[in-house]
Amino acid sequence: MKKWISNIGPGTLVTAAFIGPGTVTVCTLAGVKFGYTLLWALGLSVIACIVLQEMAARLGIVTQSGLSEVLKSQFENKIIRSILIAIIISAIFIGNAAYEAGNISGGVLGLSTLLGSPYITFGDITINYLSLVIGVFAFILLYIGNYKVLERSLIVLVLCMSIAFVVTAIITKPDLSLVFRGFVPSFESEKLFTIIGLIGTTVVPYNLFLHASLIKEKWSSPDQLPLARKDTIVAIVVGGVMSMAIIIAGAAIQSVEVNSAADLAKSLEPVFGSAAKYVLSLGLFAAGITSAITAPLAAAYVVKGCMGWKEGLKSRKFRLVWMFILLLGVVFSSLRIKSIEIIQFAQVANGLLLPVIAGFLLWVMNSKKVLGQYTNSKTQNLIGAFIVMVTVFLGLRSVWKVLIEL
Repeated sequence: MKKWISNIGPGTLVTAAFIGPGTVTVCTLAGVKFGYTLLWALGLSVIACIVLQEMAARLGIVTQSGLSEVLKSQFENKIIRSILIAIIISAIFIGNAAYEAGNISGGVLGLSTLLGSPYITFGDITINYLSLVIGVFAFILLYIGNYKVLERSLIVLVLCMSIAFVVTAIITKPDLSLVFRGFVPSFESEKLFTIIGLIGTTVVPYNLFLHASLIKEKWSSPDQLPLARKDTIVAIVVGGVMSMAIIIAGAAIQSVEVNSAADLAKSLEPVFGSAAKYVLSLGLFAAGITSAITAPLAAAYVVKGCMGWKEGLKSRKFRLVWMFILLLGVVFSSLRIKSIEIIQFAQVANGLLLPVIAGFLLWVMNSKKVLGQYTNSKTQNLIGAFIVMVTVFLGLRSVWKVLIEL
């Protein structure tokens, strides 16, 4: 057991990042609205996540550098390099700010069920104090700057949530024939944004940067690639099984509209009964905290790589970046917008951002100059190209749908 625990690495942080309030919310909504019919989209997302995160992990171990650092080094022309850095930083800042707002909103969604309305009024100003509470909690954990403390804390929270939802899915006794039929792809227009949301909540673009940066904290030699691959695959499969369990549990909800944690908690009633809303509330809070830590951390690593900073987790510049993302998340989540809507928007934004970041990763993974003998195989390139094409197709379809409806 001790050896097994010692070999757990950054893959757990990747899972902790995508198993956030967004996953709980989007997967529950997918189950409520479409039953088991979108399990195929989640299955595709898990495969895509494994393939892309393995590339990011391999890049980090072989080069001992982050993705943004490697990408920057590929361009000698200063103008092109500056444009690339601007695109990466802008994309990650926008995506992470939206994602952070969704994470904190998810935590608020959970706590407000236990503590009542999150709003307090001072004269003409109304403040969401629970957003501030969660922001301060995340700030403290990030400020400690200890990778092992973060890693171990998130392992426990992710395992607890996984067990709760998997047990729930089993107890609801789903029709297995319908479950298996749910893995047959279908692209009906009314499912489009939910499909993109499922992809966006599983294959989180900033995780590619985070994984490549953190992997060298654990492993330093290409000889250790098998351990890194095992860590990545096991962690993501556990997260994928949990996400599928949430869809299956959500399909058992006899409701058409989900607006609060109490509505989401109906998926847990077969196991926890009247205590379901309290269990889910604590789960959403835990999921919100885990993801609220990883989003600012990833943004800081991206900026660090792009700007060529040598300092680590506890440097002033590094901390200022994650503080800024955390502040944006707190501010946006404090606005009087439904938490569920903020969370859904964040997942769709991630889904639209994915093909840009995945395309960059796929390109650099074929550079012999960077990776030598560890470049992508033909199979990995085919799968990677397929993932990029599918996400581009879905993104263009969603944009077209929005334009038609204007």
